[in-house]
Amino acid sequence: MVDNKICIELMSKSQNEGFARVAVAAFVSQLDPTIEELSDVKTAVSEAVTNSIIHGYENKKEGIIRIEASISANEVTISVEDFGKGIDNIEQAMEPLYTSKPELERSGMGFTVMESFMDNLEVVSEDGKGTKVIMKKKFYTVS
Repeated sequence: MVDNKICIELMSKSQNEGFARVAVAAFVSQLDPTIEELSDVKTAVSEAVTNSIIHGYENKKEGIIRIEASISANEVTISVEDFGKGIDNIEQAMEPLYTSKPELERSGMGFTVMESFMDNLEVVSEDGKGTKVIMKKKFYTVS
């Protein structure tokens, strides 16, 4: 059962990455996270949105990035979806240090960062149709 939910659509412009981070952080703040937990969520969202801009839309084609976040009890589920080129090989793309854009000096650590800061990461992609990154994190309030 979902206790609360938001949906945001924004253009795939790099200047919108900061907005996405702050908007999701503001939504998640109702779970009373620690500063570290909030920072983890912001970093993961930032990586997912940046991947959509750079890889999904290849930093050229403008498109829409849809962010949905929902809270159920003490867990947040965040999805970041683009409708760009998709990922040919998800397993390879998720390998640490792999990048499809070495000429842009990308570190190839985006999915690794998302995995390390969130409890669960799922990537769904279809060639030519886009990619959806689904992340989950539980919050434990200290009483």
